[in-house]
Amino acid sequence: MLTIKVLGSGCANCKRLEQIARQVVSQLAVEAEIIKVTEYPEIMKYNILSTPGLVVNEKVVSSGRIPTPAEVTTWLADALN
Repeated sequence: MLTIKVLGSGCANCKRLEQIARQVVSQLAVEAEIIKVTEYPEIMKYNILSTPGLVVNEKVVSSGRIPTPAEVTTWLADALN
């Protein structure tokens, strides 16, 4: 099972990133836990400079932008292998 964390305060971009992650998980039909991390000290543990951030299995794959669904699909597929 994948652990996916969306890092951010809950802004529109963070919500969009969460939607994309949920959409990709559904399309790939994989088991995944999607966690929203909104607490600033917790976000800073991942050493990102800007939100939204995306973490897959404790590896930061994106920060400061909204990745495309295709990018997220690639990252999740890589994490499964």
